[in-house]
Amino acid sequence: MPVAKITGQGLLAIALSVALLWGCLIGERVLVHRACEQRIQVFHEIEQLRRNLHPSPISPFHSTGRHPMIAVG
Repeated sequence: MPVAKITGQGLLAIALSVALLWGCLIGERVLVHRACEQRIQVFHEIEQLRRNLHPSPISPFHSTGRHPMIAVG
C-alpha cells in the first residue's frame, strides 16, 4: 500500500526542475570554456605586444610642442 502518491503536476515540477538544473550546468560549462579561450587569446595578444615593443628616443621639444629658444649673440 503506497504511503504517498505523486501527481502529474508533481512529476511535471520535478521534470522542469531537473531540466533547469541541467541547463544551468551546461550553461556554466560553456561560459567557463569561453572564458578559458578568451584568457588564452589575451595572453597571446600581450605576448605579441611585448615582442613588438620597440623603445624610441623621446625629445623634450616634441612632447611640449614648443620650439627651442635660440639666442643670438
